[in-house]
Amino acid sequence: MDIAGGTFTQANPKKIAEDVERDAETSTRRKSSPYRSAMSMLTFYINRAGKSLPAKQRKVLEDAKDILRSEFGPGAKPAKAPARKKTGAVTKRTPKRKT
Repeated sequence: MDIAGGTFTQANPKKIAEDVERDAETSTRRKSSPYRSAMSMLTFYINRAGKSLPAKQRKVLEDAKDILRSEFGPGAKPAKAPARKKTGAVTKRTPKRKT
C-alpha cells in the first residue's frame, strides 16, 4: 500500500485516519478490505516505531485508530444510503391460520 509521506507525523488524528483510509481505498496492492489495510498500516507504524515514538504522537495515532474504527469500521454507518425506488407493487399477505 502506498501512503503519502508525512501522514503519520500529523497532529490531527481525524486527518490521519482519513488519509490512511483514502490511500487504502485507492491502492491496487492491498490484499484485504480498505478498512483492514488502513488499520494494519497504522498498527504496523506504531509497532515499528516502538519506544522511539514519542508518547504524544503514539496517543495521536491510537486516536486515529479509534476514529478509523468508528467512521470506517464494520459497524460504522454508511455516509448516505441510496434512496430506494418505489415500485408500486402490492405484496400478498399470508392468511392467518385457524387454531
